[in-house]
Amino acid sequence: MTSLTKDPLLAIAKGTLWVLMGAMALATAACVIAIPAVIVLQNRITIEVGKELPGLPGPEFIGALLVILLFVAILLGMLFRMFQLLKRIVDTVGEGDPFVPANASRLTQMAWLTLAGQFVALPIAGMALWIKSVTEGAAEKAGKAVDMHIEGGLDVNGLLLVLILFILARVFREGTRLRAEVEGTV
Repeated sequence: MTSLTKDPLLAIAKGTLWVLMGAMALATAACVIAIPAVIVLQNRITIEVGKELPGLPGPEFIGALLVILLFVAILLGMLFRMFQLLKRIVDTVGEGDPFVPANASRLTQMAWLTLAGQFVALPIAGMALWIKSVTEGAAEKAGKAVDMHIEGGLDVNGLLLVLILFILARVFREGTRLRAEVEGTV
């Protein structure tokens, strides 16, 4: 009986992580492809958006869109890496030996990635808020309604996750050390 059939939860976790990694890779590729597409089509985009919202600052709008695409691609790449690290931890659980030094390092990397993600999200939120304000202003001048909801800033849950990951890394490091110590005395 394989570890996957013995523990269906591990099988679900592995499958879910593969799906998430695939989604992050696909979304990252879409953002990377969209960046040159927006640059090449910037005049057409400016014209089309300008038809709906005259007075919208075209070059600045395109610049903000490019910044958002760039930082979203970075954030998605970071998420891909986090899921990859988590999958490797799940693999060691399936092998029956999760208290290995590599898992402590993986958890530490995940904590740093989560913290960095908090700061990578700030320019995305800033550009989105700017787009919202100029879009609403242009829509008001054109007599149209625009309903956009954007939230930004540091996420308390994300910061809590950073703390939990750093603590878990320490637990794994200590568990590995204690196991090695016990094995050395036997």
